[in-house]
Amino acid sequence: MSLANKTLFITGASRGIGLAIALRAARDGANVVIAAKSDVPNPKLPGTIHSAADAVTAAGGRGLALKCDIREEDQVHAAVAAAVDAFGGIDILVNNASAIWLRGALDTPMKRFDLMQQVNARGSFLCAQACLPHLLKAANPHILTLCPPPSLDPKWWAPHTGYTLAKMGMSFVTLGLAGEFGPQGVAVNALWPRTLIATDALNMIPGVSAGNGRKPEIMGDAAHAVLTREAAGFHGRFLIDDEVLAEAGVTDLSGYAVDPQGQLLPDLFLA
Repeated sequence: MSLANKTLFITGASRGIGLAIALRAARDGANVVIAAKSDVPNPKLPGTIHSAADAVTAAGGRGLALKCDIREEDQVHAAVAAAVDAFGGIDILVNNASAIWLRGALDTPMKRFDLMQQVNARGSFLCAQACLPHLLKAANPHILTLCPPPSLDPKWWAPHTGYTLAKMGMSFVTLGLAGEFGPQGVAVNALWPRTLIATDALNMIPGVSAGNGRKPEIMGDAAHAVLTREAAGFHGRFLIDDEVLAEAGVTDLSGYAVDPQGQLLPDLFLA
């Protein structure tokens, strides 16, 4: 299957993994909605919704830049309406937007705690709620959320309770939506990387560098393999990027390494 003429609504897609997923879909000729807050250049972070949409179009797709803060219900519904108006519907939602703060309880300001809960779990739920009326009309609808397999292991909770709660919140939203809408033909699944991915979020993890991770393109290729699968009967799965690619026949992952000589480190929640 191909994503040609499919419409993807991707949150936080102005850079990193979200952009990699967008560009891989664009190479098939997909319509890609770049829904994110970054509409003006930031000297600390590369990429805007406009540069991402231009890159999608240059790669062979049709990009649509929509400024959207997924914490704001009105903005999400307006962005979904604009996407449907532009492309006639929505086939795929990718919940990629996420906030991170890897500190202990005494070093986590409540402003940071609230941001993570609002963006990660609540934002994923809100975007799904807004897109589902259109997904239910689509021929092969998918919701793919970038979140880890659920875990209650204290080693993941003790160092950064706020962040773990927010990411596991996305995982439990995935479980719930898969149970509710999977039987209705919507493929609701999660995708998580085996190793660290060289994005700006890597700067939040002390003691690691880009050389310890893989390029975002591995997630773009893995997401493409997921999103081109038949949706019926495919839901509630917590997928890992290298396993998805192996199932698709890709076993040599050396080209994804930022530093072929570097030591790849496992991503959070998997070690």
